[in-house]
This record gives sequence, C-alpha cells and structure tokens, in this order.
Amino acid sequence: MTDIKFGTDGWRAVVGKEFNKENVETVTKAIGKYVFDNFGLDKKIIVGYDPRNMAEEFALQTAEQLAGYGFNVLISDKVLPTPVLAYSAKHLNACAVMFTASHNPPEYLGIKFIPDYAGPATSEITDELMYNLNVPFKSKGNGSVAKYNFKPDYFAHIEKLIDINKIKELDKNIIFDGLYAASIGYFDKLLESHKIKFDSLHMFHDVNFGGGMPEPKPKFLKELIEKVKSTHNSVGFANDGDSDRFGVINENGEYVSPNEIIAILLIHLKKHKGYSGPLVKTVGASLLLNKTAEKLGVEVIETAVGFKHVGEAMRKYDPIIGGEESGGLSIKGHIPEKDGILANLLVLEAMAYENKSLVQLQKDLYDFIGCRFYNDRIDKHLANTDEIKPVLQDYKNKTSIGDFNVKDIDTKDGVKLYFDDNSSWMLVRPSGTEPLLRIYFESDSLEKLERLIAQIK
Repeated sequence: MTDIKFGTDGWRAVVGKEFNKENVETVTKAIGKYVFDNFGLDKKIIVGYDPRNMAEEFALQTAEQLAGYGFNVLISDKVLPTPVLAYSAKHLNACAVMFTASHNPPEYLGIKFIPDYAGPATSEITDELMYNLNVPFKSKGNGSVAKYNFKPDYFAHIEKLIDINKIKELDKNIIFDGLYAASIGYFDKLLESHKIKFDSLHMFHDVNFGGGMPEPKPKFLKELIEKVKSTHNSVGFANDGDSDRFGVINENGEYVSPNEIIAILLIHLKKHKGYSGPLVKTVGASLLLNKTAEKLGVEVIETAVGFKHVGEAMRKYDPIIGGEESGGLSIKGHIPEKDGILANLLVLEAMAYENKSLVQLQKDLYDFIGCRFYNDRIDKHLANTDEIKPVLQDYKNKTSIGDFNVKDIDTKDGVKLYFDDNSSWMLVRPSGTEPLLRIYFESDSLEKLERLIAQIK
C-alpha cells in the first residue's frame, strides 16, 4: 500500500499510479469502518464523482465495496458538483464519498469524505480515517447499490435561497464558461429552467479540461474574458473542476477577487434579505472584509486558512456568510461547505436587487468603506522543514518590519503581524506539504505594499 494521507480535502494522487484499485479499496475500507463504528449499518452512504478520468469507475467500485460491508448506498447517476453531494448528505442524513481532485491538474483524482453535516471533515474525523487505513474491517451484512439523481432536491433548495424571479429582471448578458467542469448541467440548467438567457463556452466534460487547469483564475479564463469584453453589457461566470469554487468577470473583462465578491454579498444579504449574524473569514482574507463588516455593524470571526475551519465556524456561529480568499463561500441557510454555483447565482441576485452593474457594485463597495486594499504573496523556499519552526519563532518576536511597527500578532495559522497604520498586515505560514513558507501581504496603498515586500525579499 502506498503511503496514503487523508486530509480535509481527502486523499489525492495520480490516476494509474498511486490512485489505483488497491489503494481505493483501502481508503474505502477506512471510510466503511468509520461509518460503521460511529453510526452502524443503518447509516445511508451516498457516492458522487466529477468529470475526471476514471472517477465514475472508481466511484462504482467504492459503492459496491460499501454495499458488500452491508451499507445501503446511493450512487449518482451522472457527474455532479461536490456542493450538490454535500447538500444531499445533509438532506438525506447520509455520509458522502466524493471522487474529485477539485482544481488539481487533470491527471489527479481524489476521494473526499463528507460527513452528514455537509461540511469538510474535521481533524478528528480524518485522524480516525487515517487510523482505519491499517485496521481490518469485514463484511457485516448484505447491502445494496442504487443509482440516484441528486439534482432535483438541490435545485429545490437553491430556488428557496435565491430570488430567481429577481434575476429574471436583470438586464445583463450572462456568459457561463463551463470550463469542462462538474457545474455543466447544474448552473446552466438552473438558468434554463427559469428561462434566463445566457451564452456559454466549453460546455462538455473533458478529462483533460481542454488542456488547461480546472481552476477559475484569470490565466485559465482567457476565452471567457475575451468574450465578455467583446459582448456589450455582459458578465462572466465559471467554476472549478468540482464546482465548489467560483470565478467572476465584470463588464470590463476584469477578474473580480473573491474578497470583493464576499464583501459585496455581505452587504447584499444584510441590506436586501435581512440576514443577521457574523461574518466568517480566514486570516488570509482581506481587511476589505473587516472594514465592510465594521461599517455594517457585523462581528467578524477569523479562522485559520482553509474551508475546514470556515465550515466549523459556520456550524458554530451561523453567520450571514463565510468565505475564503481562494474562491469559496457559503451562506446562512445553506451548508457549511463552499458552493461555487450558489456564489455565481448570489452575484446575479445582488446585481438584480441593486439594478446595477458589477463594476458599479465594486465602486459602491470602495466608496462605502472609504479605501482600497492591495495584496500579494511570495513563497520562500527553505532547505528543509526543520527550518520552519525557527523562522516562525523569529517572526513572533518581531516588533517591526522596516518602518512598519507591529501592533498585534495572531498565531492561529502561522504568524500574522498587524501594523500600527491599521491598514497593513503580513502573514507567514508553512505550506504543509514542502519546506516552503507562504508569505501574504496587504496594505491600503501600492507604495506601502511594495515597501513592505522589499523588507522580506
């Protein structure tokens, strides 16, 4: 057996190499034992898969193996997004197994375990799964496998959360880049079913994702950006491979950062839909969110980087919205897991309620908080992982970085230094997989940002 590490986002490896029949059997055994030990055989298990190479075949293998243990298993009858399966886990009171490698390169596949609360698995759960990898587990009875269409229940739920009729009033050309991903047949079908017109690109599943990466970042959305620029009064939307992340292009053909989207949606949900509660964000997310929340009188809950932590905080604090800087968000009344389809629909809803362009909503946001923020990240390579701890300790002890005086220090995820101008910070955190420090910077002026980065390089 290959060394399998089962983290929050599951276990990922290259298909045909580490991701093979034997290792999938081992991971499935660990999941089966976990569900049996904690819930018994009466707990339903649901299985889904994204468009990646061999995802459906491995999903069927896992479903049959779990049925052999005695579980009743529902397997998706088609490719589906991770948030659809996550919602279904909560809706059906089931544990879920998703075959996806999210936005990783096309040659990868992964297995993600989703508990019945529909959010990322906690460290306690993944620790138990890791332990179970090396523990035997035998058949406990005769289970079953049945195909299931998870789409209708998810659509019905989304139609309660989103004011689709309001979106129908929006005078805007919507362009959807399917990006060969799992949201094809979901985001587009939701619009179609309500007679909302849209244009589209790359609307078929491709295991190679068109030779690009299944990640909705500007460098992989060039065709969408060009189409938005050449189409009057249009906005663009895309999702990653399993559609839990979002990418949004405004009317000028500009990528709108996840920080801006979360801030715009926080204002929208409080102003137009009467949502109450805090904002949940990671320590790596922008001060833009803190400033927006402060202006709205909304409390801010900060977590470590990663939606696992955001999801846990969402379950605990029931916020208006929870989000992270890498393009994941969810809202009150939904699931504690990121949902890129929901995010795209919320942006359309916010534009419709204000009857404004996305460009104008961005301008209104910055007028509202009275400043802008600029950010960057550099990666600092180390000789080995033993160097990480001393470097982090050194930053913990710093009172200044050049002429930036340290006002406060946060250590919930690496070391975050807040400076006394109240508009600048830096975060130093280990990558977790290699001898590398990721160093994030933010300030309210480009000049200050460049000055701060120059002190580290």
